[in-house]
Amino acid sequence: MAALLSALFALLAAVGNATGTVLQRLAARTVPPGDAFSVRIIRHLIRNPAWLGGIAVVVGAAACQALALTLGSLSLVQPILVTELPFTLLIASAVSRRRLPAVGWAASVMVAAGLGMALAAASPAGGHTDVSPGMWALTLLTTGGAMALCVAAALPRPRGKARAAFFSSASAIGYALTATLMKSATTTFDEHGGGAFLASWQTYGFVATGACSLFLLANAMESGPLIASQPALTLGEGLVSLALGILVYGERVRAGWWLVPETIGAVLVTWGVLILPRVDTERQEHAVP
Repeated sequence: MAALLSALFALLAAVGNATGTVLQRLAARTVPPGDAFSVRIIRHLIRNPAWLGGIAVVVGAAACQALALTLGSLSLVQPILVTELPFTLLIASAVSRRRLPAVGWAASVMVAAGLGMALAAASPAGGHTDVSPGMWALTLLTTGGAMALCVAAALPRPRGKARAAFFSSASAIGYALTATLMKSATTTFDEHGGGAFLASWQTYGFVATGACSLFLLANAMESGPLIASQPALTLGEGLVSLALGILVYGERVRAGWWLVPETIGAVLVTWGVLILPRVDTERQEHAVP
């Protein structure tokens, strides 16, 4: 029952994140190019009602994600957030009052079916909540270093697909780290109460990492099209989260012949994720007079 509730809250988080992404993209398109990767981008965005609405929805999604992580494993919750991409496209189509083409529906079904197959086969479970200081240090150094490398690769590049992809990759790693820290903090709250939660460094760690990831995502959206940023964000966050769940918390997935349906499911998800942003981009391009 706990796993089912965890999956439900993860799905609600995906819908919330998708709604927030659509609203934030609307706001990011109004940012002047000269304000990219500076505090000015935040000053500009906080005056935009769409961005503020997007942040409010994302906060609600974060609460759902926290509940999901309290009830289930990181390896279960984070892959479900991959469904954020088809939800984003569906919501964007509704906001723009345009019909989603058949290929968009087909790709959405591929993501949903592939994810269901992969999770059913992997059956992520187990794990522990006691993480050593050495493991935390290694996790922070590795993920922080990877994010820094992505940002360093993005900054010298002009606005376009490459810059958007690098910023989005950094954001994906940051969101995966945020979820890893959030799971530890929510477990502390569940087991020891609010005082221990507020005294835990992981609580402030996931807030700071989440804010940094949000800043990087805003720059990814400002830098280039969805076709460049969204696959890196969606797949990157899922893969890094799965790796961190196994390495940090010792979570387990089934191996042996189960790898066959897991691989098929992963291929379907990847295929669908790569198709969906192209559907959105093509629609935008066709809408230009």
